Amino acid sequence: MQLPPEFDRRDRLKNRWQIGGSIHRQEAGNAVSSFLGRIMGLPWYRLPGGLSPEQGEGTHSERFLIMTTAVYFHPVCQLHEMGGHHPESPARMKTMLKAFRESGLDRVLQYRLSPEATEQDIRRVHTQDMINKAKNNIPALGDYYPLDETPLNHYSWKAALRTTGAAVAATDAVLAGEINNAFCIQRPIGHHSTIGEAMGFCVFNSLAVAAMRAVKVHKLNRVAIVDIDVHHGNGTEDVFAYEPSVMMVSYYQQYLYPFCGNEKERAHMVNVPVPPGTGGDVIRQVVTEKWLPALHRHKPEMIFISSGFDAHRDDPLGDMNLVEDDYAWITRQVVAIADEYAQGRIVSLSEGGYNLDALAGSVVAHVKALAKVE
Repeated sequence: MQLPPEFDRRDRLKNRWQIGGSIHRQEAGNAVSSFLGRIMGLPWYRLPGGLSPEQGEGTHSERFLIMTTAVYFHPVCQLHEMGGHHPESPARMKTMLKAFRESGLDRVLQYRLSPEATEQDIRRVHTQDMINKAKNNIPALGDYYPLDETPLNHYSWKAALRTTGAAVAATDAVLAGEINNAFCIQRPIGHHSTIGEAMGFCVFNSLAVAAMRAVKVHKLNRVAIVDIDVHHGNGTEDVFAYEPSVMMVSYYQQYLYPFCGNEKERAHMVNVPVPPGTGGDVIRQVVTEKWLPALHRHKPEMIFISSGFDAHRDDPLGDMNLVEDDYAWITRQVVAIADEYAQGRIVSLSEGGYNLDALAGSVVAHVKALAKVE
């Protein structure tokens, strides 16, 4: 795969400004700000440890102590696109990053570049045939390859590896105690991809890969997944239908893609269909009466969130009526469960959300609640 030359330069810098590196903050700030300003159209990003270049001296370890919430992303994910008029567009990633800056939220966030996932991690969830189909069909620049329901462009394979790598790295960092929680900006998104098929704008089910790693590698006994997307997370349900150590709770709009839901009714699958037009009052009742009792029974040691914001009242792909305050409220309930049973350990991954203004407000509300910022 051919990458623009500035990506090679950024990759060389990456290992020098991650947590644990020895590069001085000012040097890292100049290099990273310059690069990301060109790629993402933003003037600067906060460095590992949560301090900007102008905020004084200090080593990574000193700055690390004040950090709680990390944001994982990678510029190559901006290059994944499925056609000029496709709703899951590169503008979504840029919108989220810009929203963090303009809201002032990035003053308490730590930005981390996503590593690539390994095929070993992906194989815990997906078949080798599915992996090979994506890896071996990288189209030429300007062309597309139909991976099941998801068009791939020249950069999609690398973007999928970085997106899944973000989820894996965030999981490892949270469980190592480096950070309290994390939000991963993922493109391509993931919760529709089943064990053997890419579906619905998705390639790999990054959240499922991360949750499976928490169980199989980190040996957690109980994990929970919370899906707040307007569309049912059929891929996640498919992966964990026979894994009672992993509880899934969700709501989803009935009669909407992928036109299924709760196919496997089990105690650890609490997926609640709601009719079109459902607003925040009903969803809060679902959370209070269905989700929270199940989560209290499960006592998760870590929580993963599929953070789709397309149940917003202004989203063009759904017909629900949530607003930003609903997303903040839902997130606070999940954070409270994590604080009670999981030492606060949460990894959240972006999913849907296609009205850019609604996406900006919703993601800020969600991440503020994760970071416990008013």
